[in-house]
Amino acid sequence: MMNEPISTIMTSKLVTVAPSDRLTVAKDIFKKSRIHHLPVVDGKKLVGIITTGDLVWLNKKFDEYDEILVKDVMTKKLATLEPDEKIGAAAEVLLEHLFHAIPITLNGDLVGIVTTFDILKYEFSKEYPPK
Repeated sequence: MMNEPISTIMTSKLVTVAPSDRLTVAKDIFKKSRIHHLPVVDGKKLVGIITTGDLVWLNKKFDEYDEILVKDVMTKKLATLEPDEKIGAAAEVLLEHLFHAIPITLNGDLVGIVTTFDILKYEFSKEYPPK
């Protein structure tokens, strides 16, 4: 049932930040875009991810964010998948590691992201197809 490639459900129109961006930039993107996972790229290369949870755990006041760089808060050790891997593989990684998003890369370049919401929406549409 989950044998389709991740590329069929991944988000490919991505919002990203650079490691040298101030945390204020990430906070503003989270607020404006209503997303919870923000890939960090150097050019096209994925170098990390920052989440709304990271900002909560940082336990800093918003007025301190302009003094903090994204690279100082981002998670650098990442699980990634490639676009041709199966949706089931993404579900397995998310469940096993309790992640909520997996960056999708091709030769180290960020090409998409898959979230728990994407998989839930995929499964829901299979069970309850649009009329």
